[in-house]
Amino acid sequence: MKTSFFTITIVLLCSTLPLSLSQSCNVKDQITLLRLKNSLGNPNVLATWTSSSDCCKWHFVECDPYNDRIKSLTIFSGDISDTIPDTIGNLPYLETLILRKLTNLTGQIPATITKLTHLKTLTISWTNLSGPIPSFLSQLKTLTTLDLSYNNFNSSIPPELATLPNLESLHLDRNELTGPIPDSFGNITGKVPAIYLSHNLLTGTVPKSLAQVNFTWLDLSRNKLQGDLSVFFGTNKTIETADFSRNMFEFNFSAMNEFPASLSVLDLNHNSIYGNLPEALTSLKLQALNVSYNRLCGEIPVGGRLQNYDNTAYFHNRCLCGFPLTACL
Repeated sequence: MKTSFFTITIVLLCSTLPLSLSQSCNVKDQITLLRLKNSLGNPNVLATWTSSSDCCKWHFVECDPYNDRIKSLTIFSGDISDTIPDTIGNLPYLETLILRKLTNLTGQIPATITKLTHLKTLTISWTNLSGPIPSFLSQLKTLTTLDLSYNNFNSSIPPELATLPNLESLHLDRNELTGPIPDSFGNITGKVPAIYLSHNLLTGTVPKSLAQVNFTWLDLSRNKLQGDLSVFFGTNKTIETADFSRNMFEFNFSAMNEFPASLSVLDLNHNSIYGNLPEALTSLKLQALNVSYNRLCGEIPVGGRLQNYDNTAYFHNRCLCGFPLTACL
């Protein structure tokens, strides 16, 4: 079959088109990213970000195949030494923003981030960002994941975060947060997120309002919290993992007679909990249990999985006895 002159001409024209006319990246998004790179001091980790290439093919960038707008920006483990530029808010179709293991990234979260009205995942972790966690993050109503762990954020937890209707996980652990858990966390009206608040400087009593919420995953460990933990338990609850270790909780464990069947991990070590171990624990299919370093007494109930753990799950109590500890007298 003969190839027409017209076909050859079209092929030659297409092959000589400038890259800027054939690339799929949206021009506005490309300009925004190049400004972002410049604001960050043109780090080597962003070397692929050049005006002569398609930004949809740059490292750390993902475009939506349907509209060629940038939907994901994930930068990690790079030589970035600056603050988050305000231009980050000029990516209107962004759904995922992850800045992770950038230990020289400093400053605070810019308010322009609230312009990202399609954002579902916001992760800024393992950086040196500091200052208060801004309450304006509550304006990001499409968020399903908010991870601000392993930073230097201080001050109190913004109560407005409880108003995020689609949040599935909240990571504020490994910071320097102070003050109490907001009472507003007992008024969550949307999805109930998994909450990680460990390794902070939180104080005060656990709000009674939290009894109104059915948590599934809760990590309050390594703080200075006090109060009664019964608000999280009961046969009508759905909690699966509960870590309250290394706090200042002081209550009579004997008074807790009901636990949800869903409970599989319970860690209460290093508190001042007293009384006996509740018999109701024998009905649970616990995968992990630790009540060590408390003020518990009496015999460890026999049954369920309570005898499956070694002595480290029970030792350093006032007068707890029975297998796997020494026999009761």
